[in-house]
Amino acid sequence: MGMLDWTEKSSTVLQRGGVIAPDERLSWPLTTVMGLQHVVAMFGATVLAPILMGFDPNIAILMSGIGTLIFFVVTGGKVPSYLGSSFAFIGVVIAASGFAGKGPNPNIGVALGGIIACGVVYTLIGAIVQRLGTGWIDRLMPPVVTGAVVAVIGLNLASIPIKNMAASNFDSWMQVLTFVSVALVAVMTRGMVQRLLILVGLIVATLIYALLTNGLGLGTPLDLSAIGNAAWAGAPGFTAPVFSAHAMLLIAPVAIILVAENLGHIKAVTAMTGKNLDAYMGRAFIGDGVATIISGSAGGTGVTTYAENIGVMAATKIYSTAVFVVAGLLAVVLGFSPKFGALIQAIPLPVMGGVSIVVFGLIAVAGAKIWIDNRVDFSDNKNLLVAAITLVLGTGDFTLKFGQFALGGIGTATFGAILLNALLSRRRA
Repeated sequence: MGMLDWTEKSSTVLQRGGVIAPDERLSWPLTTVMGLQHVVAMFGATVLAPILMGFDPNIAILMSGIGTLIFFVVTGGKVPSYLGSSFAFIGVVIAASGFAGKGPNPNIGVALGGIIACGVVYTLIGAIVQRLGTGWIDRLMPPVVTGAVVAVIGLNLASIPIKNMAASNFDSWMQVLTFVSVALVAVMTRGMVQRLLILVGLIVATLIYALLTNGLGLGTPLDLSAIGNAAWAGAPGFTAPVFSAHAMLLIAPVAIILVAENLGHIKAVTAMTGKNLDAYMGRAFIGDGVATIISGSAGGTGVTTYAENIGVMAATKIYSTAVFVVAGLLAVVLGFSPKFGALIQAIPLPVMGGVSIVVFGLIAVAGAKIWIDNRVDFSDNKNLLVAAITLVLGTGDFTLKFGQFALGGIGTATFGAILLNALLSRRRA
């Protein structure tokens, strides 16, 4: 399957609120700005995940960019997606490496070996899907299941900005000012500014934050010293993997969760674009799996399709895969530039939290849109119960443990929805 030769669309399409399809693109300058918006959207989570595991955030950023480019090549440029650090690895990596929770992980090598093993399993699953076709996916995941799973991706993440990204009452109000800023940009502006609602809203909120803190002393001041002290260019500290049977057996099953996340991503993009991407499901799994292998080989975290970028696409209606090529290249540059990394990390946490509230909410609404577009009948008790139970499992982060392996909210909701739908579809004779 060859690479895309994108059809260029004029900027007047933006003024009319038109959709930019995966095989289309805007001018390269506009595409670059859109790519930057995706990098900003994914940056917070992609940096936070490695910090929680004791990994080098700069390597995580670098490998997220390389992984995104690998995904683009493997899928033939057909699936718009960004690959960022997966939170699904945090629990098992901590268990396998004995990480104390602060500073660099001294036993990172065994975790990397497990991440590589997970990538291999994930790639094999993708090869099986590619071989068997995707007809079974439609049977297992009708619209009632797909909509619930997509909504759960956003709802499951909702507690992150609300519980973890606002340390004080001032921070909470700053989150309010941030999502109000984004909403005003989305509704009150037109054209390119409207399409850049996340980026413009974030900049406006950051300026307000600086005025209130540095100017009026109402909260923790905006600290830009790290930007001045950081070098423009510098290689991150790469780490070699160590292959431990215990760590590999503990971490490899995370592939199941990555499959669930990727399924939801493909279904969400299918619903938003109106283009059925199921034919690329196997390739998407393989691309994500190979990217995870490469990331683990260099000292990076396991990667997954990023929900943040679904939210950005839902808001902008720009699904061009060219945007993700640019985003991937920008992330590679960031990975080799501590100064750019410091600039992004200087964005106040509550501002990132306010943006995350918008993005995760857009994902949840995308799930509801699948129900509406497919006219899911909720007077049917089967549909009602499948959706109701799935939403609570995912939102409440219902977790099932199998030994030391834990299947968290998105995983239990996804597989729970599939199994419950199959069980309730067995009509009495």
